[in-house]
Amino acid sequence: MAHVPLKVVPSASRDEVAGWLGDVLKGRVRAPAERGRANKAVEALLAAELGVMTRQARIVTGRTSARKMLEVDGLTATEITPRLNGES
Repeated sequence: MAHVPLKVVPSASRDEVAGWLGDVLKGRVRAPAERGRANKAVEALLAAELGVMTRQARIVTGRTSARKMLEVDGLTATEITPRLNGES
């Protein structure tokens, strides 16, 4: 199980992983920040980017904040960075 620090921008024009801001991954999602919609959208986006099922990627802290922590089951920290950088 690995953790990824996130900065999420809700209500964006498209869903995308925008890249790293230091050690924090920035993501944009079209979903608004209401009733957990942006959280669900970023979980799905990052699960797809990492090649895992949606249920394996979940936000564990920061549910009401722009800064969040994503927990990923089935991957180690050393496996996550290359996948997010398009290296595998």
